[in-house]
Amino acid sequence: MEFKTFVFYFLATILVYASLRVVTLRNPVHAALHLVLAFFSASGVWVLLQAEFLAIALVLVYVGAVMVLFLFVVMLLDINLDRLREGFWSYLPLGAIVALLMVAEMSLVLWVSYLDRVENDVPQAEATYSNVQAVGRLMFTEYVYPFELASVVLLVGIVAAVALTLRGKRKSKSVSPAEQVFVKAKDRVRVLKMTAEKRD
Repeated sequence: MEFKTFVFYFLATILVYASLRVVTLRNPVHAALHLVLAFFSASGVWVLLQAEFLAIALVLVYVGAVMVLFLFVVMLLDINLDRLREGFWSYLPLGAIVALLMVAEMSLVLWVSYLDRVENDVPQAEATYSNVQAVGRLMFTEYVYPFELASVVLLVGIVAAVALTLRGKRKSKSVSPAEQVFVKAKDRVRVLKMTAEKRD
């Protein structure tokens, strides 16, 4: 077995283990940390496939931004773990069926596409090949409309999240600058005269 193949199976094993722990752990913070491990393992697989830009983007965007934000949200929320796990085992048969179907599909794809092919038969990229340039050229030429559509979908999601968060009328503590300009001291300050009492 070549070293590259060994590294692939090692990263794939860690990825499968971390993915299973994401769904089976009771603590959501621990599940999020295992999801970070799964992202790192997936980025290692991307590096083996000579897709360095996608690997770095996976680490920077998902691990560095999305997962950190998710961890903060999970730790700030008061999550009732007992209520969260109610009915967990009732969904186990359906989840097992879906998992078996996914494993069968992946095994079929691997059997047809990769097991009968030697690693030397896979075309290798040249030394001057730029992964970032190739992804950018495809993104802004052939896939420019799906790229713009994805940005519109994300914008709609942001607007929907803000609209759902700001439901109902809230008391605002802001002050109008126009009213502050015309305020007089006698309207805001009142001097009280109090007699002093001397106690023995």
